[in-house]
Amino acid sequence: MQDYITSCEEAARLGGQVLRDWAGRFHVTEKGPADLVTEADIASEKAIRELLDSHYPGDGFLGEEGSTPGDPPVLSESPRCWIVDPLDGTTNFVHGLNGYCVSVACCEQGQIVAGAVYDPLADACFTASLGAGARLDGELLHVSATSDMSEALVVGSLPPRVQRDSLPVDQFLDVMEACQAMRRLGSAALNLCYLAAGRVDAYWAGSVSVWDIAAGVLIVEEAGGHVTSSTGEPLDLERPHLAAAATVKLHGQLTELLARR
Repeated sequence: MQDYITSCEEAARLGGQVLRDWAGRFHVTEKGPADLVTEADIASEKAIRELLDSHYPGDGFLGEEGSTPGDPPVLSESPRCWIVDPLDGTTNFVHGLNGYCVSVACCEQGQIVAGAVYDPLADACFTASLGAGARLDGELLHVSATSDMSEALVVGSLPPRVQRDSLPVDQFLDVMEACQAMRRLGSAALNLCYLAAGRVDAYWAGSVSVWDIAAGVLIVEEAGGHVTSSTGEPLDLERPHLAAAATVKLHGQLTELLARR
């Protein structure tokens, strides 16, 4: 297991170095409406894949830029699979804002066993391995003790393009009305890491992909947090609609709010 977490961190840091090298000199295209991709994404994923292939030849690889939109991954088909988001928070990266990262997770028979999320601007690496806790640059992490929505700082993700009368907007407004404060930060992986570190108290998202959250979900759970589907059922990584919170009580309040609609 230690080899896996070491490889996750090595790969995430390598991808982060590629992003630093590309900052300010990339070309931007669109994969879909408001869904950006840059040369930096592609170069980061290529470097990560080459590194992991050199360590684990024959393993499965699921990367955001190499995946076909609309084709759900089948994680259980490979004994071991590496799940990579080479640049989570692309819009922030394109606009020169903080809040982007590289996420790398190792999955065995459908279960995430190790993960790393690297923030290249902060030079901060969040890591976790199954049953061994979560860490930020070696220091153990733990979620906050917040148990009431009225005292919670909550982060929400919305799809790249939303309509005023859509379900995600209605849910966002319901949670915003109930919580202490709301943020939309632009990186699902970092949102989960901030939850694990106690910087925010809850997070939900209905429009993410497995590579956005695979490492982050393990980091939250290993830091003592609670992650399920947005309806409170076990999370399906292949079709993720997640709700995550620091405590059981707060998690219940979050899922209740999301179910109103």
